[in-house]
Amino acid sequence: MAAKKIIAICQSGGDFVTDKDGSLSYSGGEAFAIDINEQTSVSDFKSEIADMFSLSSDNMSIKYFLPGNKKTLITISKDKDLQRMLSFLGDSLTVDVFVASDEAAARNVSNMPGSRSSRTTVSEAVGVPIVAPANAVLGMTDAIDDVDMDMPNETPLDCMPINIIEHHKAAQVWENTITGVDQRFNSFNEFREALHKYSIAHGFAYRYKKNDSHRVTVKCKAQGCPWRIYASRLSTTQLICIKKMNTMHTCGGAAVKAGYRATRGWVGSIIKEKLKISPNYRPKDIADDIKREYGIELNYSQAWRAKEIAREQLQGSFKEAYNLLPFFCEKIKETNPGSIVTFNTKDDSSFHRLFVSFHASISGFLQGCRPLIFLDSVTLNSKYQGNLFAATAADAEDGIFPVAFAVVDAEDEDNWTWFLRELKSAVPTSSQLTFVADFQNGLKQALADVFDKCYHSYCLQHLADKLNRELKGHLSHDARRFMISDFYSAARSPRLEGFQRDTELIRAISPEAYDWIIQSEPEHWANAFFGGARYNHLISTFGQQFYSWVSEAHEFPITQMIDELRGKMMEAIYKRRVDSSQWMTKLTPCNEEKLQKETAMARSFQVLLTQGSTFEVRGENPEVLAVVNIDHWDCSCKGWQLTGLPCSHAIAVIECIGRSPYDYCSRYFTTESFRLTYAESIHPVPNVDRPIEDELPEVTAVAVTVTPPPTKRPPGRPKKKQPESIDMMRRQLQCSKCKGLGHNKKTCKES
Repeated sequence: MAAKKIIAICQSGGDFVTDKDGSLSYSGGEAFAIDINEQTSVSDFKSEIADMFSLSSDNMSIKYFLPGNKKTLITISKDKDLQRMLSFLGDSLTVDVFVASDEAAARNVSNMPGSRSSRTTVSEAVGVPIVAPANAVLGMTDAIDDVDMDMPNETPLDCMPINIIEHHKAAQVWENTITGVDQRFNSFNEFREALHKYSIAHGFAYRYKKNDSHRVTVKCKAQGCPWRIYASRLSTTQLICIKKMNTMHTCGGAAVKAGYRATRGWVGSIIKEKLKISPNYRPKDIADDIKREYGIELNYSQAWRAKEIAREQLQGSFKEAYNLLPFFCEKIKETNPGSIVTFNTKDDSSFHRLFVSFHASISGFLQGCRPLIFLDSVTLNSKYQGNLFAATAADAEDGIFPVAFAVVDAEDEDNWTWFLRELKSAVPTSSQLTFVADFQNGLKQALADVFDKCYHSYCLQHLADKLNRELKGHLSHDARRFMISDFYSAARSPRLEGFQRDTELIRAISPEAYDWIIQSEPEHWANAFFGGARYNHLISTFGQQFYSWVSEAHEFPITQMIDELRGKMMEAIYKRRVDSSQWMTKLTPCNEEKLQKETAMARSFQVLLTQGSTFEVRGENPEVLAVVNIDHWDCSCKGWQLTGLPCSHAIAVIECIGRSPYDYCSRYFTTESFRLTYAESIHPVPNVDRPIEDELPEVTAVAVTVTPPPTKRPPGRPKKKQPESIDMMRRQLQCSKCKGLGHNKKTCKES
């Protein structure tokens, strides 16, 4: 295959002239034509040009224009540059090449913008050193916060070459944002934004001489440089027009590269689209991308503030979102009839708390869920902090089903009492409810006050964490690990003997731990004593999936955060409804599998009738395994009562008397109950962040003004503390001299 051939029209001896639109033209000199192809080397090319123009090939500058771009010259200095030129030309048969000695190129630099190379630095391209301040990080907070503020004058301390290829995006996209005299803009802000981008693309900094609502005069920041531009309002119109512009730079342009002013608003506008695609766009990545694409260095706080600006542009104002709460609550009730949505403000009109329970959640809980509710709270690391309270239930497949949630300003007894009262009005039920919840932060007293006849199961994880913290300085790592394991075993043990056996093991490790456990009200957490129905759920963090939704949405303004949670719930309801339509069994798939497993175990048992409805179940050996009362759905192993499904002993009796085990399963585990749980839908709430103006007066005319709460996010990175599990507990230091905990032999006080 023949090599690609191009005719290079080599010109030398003339001068570059800048036209009004900023484009360059070459005037004077002489020209020769040379054939080049992909096998031509730069040394051969230079040698042939040197013979034609009587120049030295060692002291020669070769440049060319990219197709369709007469404003930027590209330098050829190595073989790769020549190959790139051939690639850029595409199907063109000719190319204009401009040749000059290095001395002539240096003299001509004031008449044209600094040339660009696909690989060379500015110093190589135009023959001038590039000076940048030693601290190249842009300005301080003031510089990034104020668009009209000049950067402080910095004294150049060292030379640092800047590779233009890294900034190709700015050069290609923004180099024509300012085209010259008579260019028009819709506003001064639009002109200033265009000027800002133009300065980045062409590598210079500027300062305002005049900057008001009638005129803007700007000059190059470099001392003595004649570049300047003047724009003012076009007579009898609102348009802004460039009246004067001197396009000549004598400063070398890129010599002040590190002096660019980067406002957080400008950076925010740059990263906005990427933030929309990647909500977890990190400030460090923002700073790296801005430096790579535009040659501007940002510190972490500048990038973080820019991200906040971009997020507000995408999602709306956090402050305005609170004021839209009355409108938002009405829209939820309008689009989802039967939903309970209430909010409170304080005396100063600042936000206090918001309760949300969708009609689909209320109906699903009452129709298909067990009378079991998990209560927990999540700290919101949003701009205005706060907590989210959640009441979740378990569906027939033991999947999470959100019943209600609330955003409050703090976790305390008053807010918990309010939340539980709203919950009680939302889900009125005659069934005796069981709550699995923490006992701290006022929740214990709030439950007793609002649901006086409920069962309160203490969250086992919170109890274990509290026990672990209190004994951390007194017991070794291994001792605490065994003790926590025995504590969980004691809680799960269905009978008194097992509970006593496990707590005696704890007494052997630490009498203090044993006393703590006995005094922690085992009737609220141990299976052997608890009177409510927990269906083997012992921790309140059952709703982990819902809390993960919260963590994804907590940085949104409050109205959008609620709507994000609504959307997640809507999708989950629809998906589970569709999935369940394919089920053909009486029980849900998970419970069907459990029942079949117990049925297989029951086949080896022997059943003896004692009296009435009481049966004795024996294994292969003659010993008694369990006593089953079929009428009371009771087995001495307690498995039937704890799970709601008949245990293997009960199934052996049921099959012995010729009945079906399905008749003795709790209705909460049936496919029908699952479908009833997800029978209703949650509907979209339109115009959450951008309400239609015509809709607002009807609501806000009578609604109170809501302002953000006084608490704001503290400085620094939010702390994420996960509770320690049995296997993840940190090992404490132990002194090898005194055997004490919390120090080593070097810091031992007994030495």
